[in-house]
Amino acid sequence: MPQKNKMHFEISERKVILRFFDSFFVLATLYLLSKVFDYHYFNISDSNFYWVIVLVVYLNVFGSIFEMYNLQVASNQFQVLKSTVITVSTTVFVYLLTPVLSPELPKQRISILIFYLAIFFAVLFWRFFYVYFLASHRYFQNVVLICDQDQVEELITGLENVDPHYKIIGYVNLDISNNNQTGYHYVKEIKKDELEEFVIHNRVSEIVIASQKTDGITPDLYQQLLHLLKSGKIIREYTQVYESKTQRIPVQFIARDFYRFFPFSRSNNNKLYLLIVRLFEFVFSLLGLLIALCLIPFIFIGNLIGNKGKLFYTQERIGKDGVAFIIYKFRTMVKNSEPKGVVFASANDARVTPFGKMMRKSRIDELPQFVNVIKGDMAVIGPRPERPFFVKEIAQIMPFYETRHVIKPGLTGWAQVNYSYGESIEESLVKLQYDLYYIKHRSIFLDLSITFKTLTTVLFYKGQ
Repeated sequence: MPQKNKMHFEISERKVILRFFDSFFVLATLYLLSKVFDYHYFNISDSNFYWVIVLVVYLNVFGSIFEMYNLQVASNQFQVLKSTVITVSTTVFVYLLTPVLSPELPKQRISILIFYLAIFFAVLFWRFFYVYFLASHRYFQNVVLICDQDQVEELITGLENVDPHYKIIGYVNLDISNNNQTGYHYVKEIKKDELEEFVIHNRVSEIVIASQKTDGITPDLYQQLLHLLKSGKIIREYTQVYESKTQRIPVQFIARDFYRFFPFSRSNNNKLYLLIVRLFEFVFSLLGLLIALCLIPFIFIGNLIGNKGKLFYTQERIGKDGVAFIIYKFRTMVKNSEPKGVVFASANDARVTPFGKMMRKSRIDELPQFVNVIKGDMAVIGPRPERPFFVKEIAQIMPFYETRHVIKPGLTGWAQVNYSYGESIEESLVKLQYDLYYIKHRSIFLDLSITFKTLTTVLFYKGQ
């Protein structure tokens, strides 16, 4: 029995849909309120169109900060309710406090309540519709892998963990030394001469080639791929898919001539971009240091009781071009925390005191690093600087590790907002993939994304 056609939205398309309909349903609800129930606080007209623009901007900005456009959150009913409450509450509160850009505050408090409830239920009902219908199993995208058998588990896990709607339903084994037909969970192994028939019968929309070897691609398999390409099927190389889905550079699948194919972002040498970023960093650093000065009396008392060591902690780190510098932090660990030598920090590190844990969760311990930013050792956004011992150790294993040093290290970065501590060499590889993605795609938009995610980390007390 033929299967029903299935719809699929790419990650970027889903986010565009979420943003568009959030704004659409909010504005449509407020418009109907003003027309049907004679609600006067928010009227949409040519003379006050900027009210609409400001409201939409606030909704999208705070939605980004509070993870409304995180696809994992958007597909979970409980998470949707939580993020909607926080986003709408913040949006309405800030909107009401900017009367120059929004309507004058109403005399009756009931008008404010109606305004809040209208936005809240408009977003909530639309988001629940998305959870139950657009994010359901009916919207899977069927995919076939062409790879070696020993790669199957790693490739499937890497892709499906990021996009649950990206369903790999079969794979072609290119390993000519292993002809034993097996399967991996629900993923069926497809015989080479049956690929075209399988793709058509199962309505496969994309074929991903993951093997660097060409020995296993027989003339018959090659002809089938040509026919499928001509018929409109998408055929992509695995590293392209991996990068677009995970927003990481898959260095483990790229040969050592990686540098020849690595298109570094033009922003890394764009003088205007670097000037704007530097001005932003200077102002932001002064503000950060002002906050630190205000908090120092409380941190001093907490450190005296909880940490029992010097208030400030210094450590050597590696910066741009591999040059070492001294980083500044508020103390969060016990004194003499490495009696047996240098070790990786971990998520639940026993050396971190209870007071230090609170400092790390709120990222307050990082405030002194604004001194490093003003001095020019660090940037606000960039790969986190690592200790010389670990740089030397990891670089011997990972041929691309020192690529991180082509730009300044940062207070926060793409790896920090997307991944936890690198507690081992293996986890450092994952963080390296994120860092290289940032270096490759560095831009104002990516910087803003990192800024919003960092604010989410601080506000939700998710630091480590």
